[in-house]
Amino acid sequence: MRNRVEALKGKLIVSCQALANEPLHSSFIMGRMAAAAREGGAAGIRANTAEDIREIQSVVDLPVIGIVKRDYPDCQVYITPTSREVEELMEVKPDIIALDATGALRPEQKSLDAFFAELKQRYPNQLWMADCSTVEEALHADALGFDFIGTTMVGYTPQSRGDKIEANDFEILREIIRRTEHKVIAEGNINTPQKAKRVIDLGAFAVVVGSVITRPQLITREFARALEQGSMPG
Repeated sequence: MRNRVEALKGKLIVSCQALANEPLHSSFIMGRMAAAAREGGAAGIRANTAEDIREIQSVVDLPVIGIVKRDYPDCQVYITPTSREVEELMEVKPDIIALDATGALRPEQKSLDAFFAELKQRYPNQLWMADCSTVEEALHADALGFDFIGTTMVGYTPQSRGDKIEANDFEILREIIRRTEHKVIAEGNINTPQKAKRVIDLGAFAVVVGSVITRPQLITREFARALEQGSMPG
């Protein structure tokens, strides 16, 4: 498994996800999306739910970062928040399991530290990715022993609201790379090939790109909005 993951170095990981309220929500479609990503040169896939991952694994032989998104009452954490989601993922054994590492309490008021310690004890050979939103969270996840540190949540938490991973030439990413020991995976609003190349040049182990490749409704919206703005004055 670790050899498979090493093949991701310097490469593109495509996030193939569609939630229940989205037009492409279907394990079959996500499998086809992963096949298209592989054909285009992707070296890995990030996917949500055991069902989607199982289908993707039947179509492509690429390393998979697995998550389960699930909402719980009075809880901000929704990316692999409890052992229930981890157990579901272990049924399909993704190469890496990612989970929220923002520091927000999980259901039943469980801390990240306690949750991750339990996971490491139960699944000592599994590789783990920390989805972080700030430099401080990344440093904490690094100290806890996550195998990969991700910038996935930058701009999506109260403590990082308004931040963008690519602002000021990826300043947040550069600081995380400089100050952590484990491999850093760049993810979040990397929406051009030039940005993807830039984060690798800065030292990211790999880069995850999602919506700009796999969510056609969002891509279409950008074109439609541009046209709605009217013609530029001559």
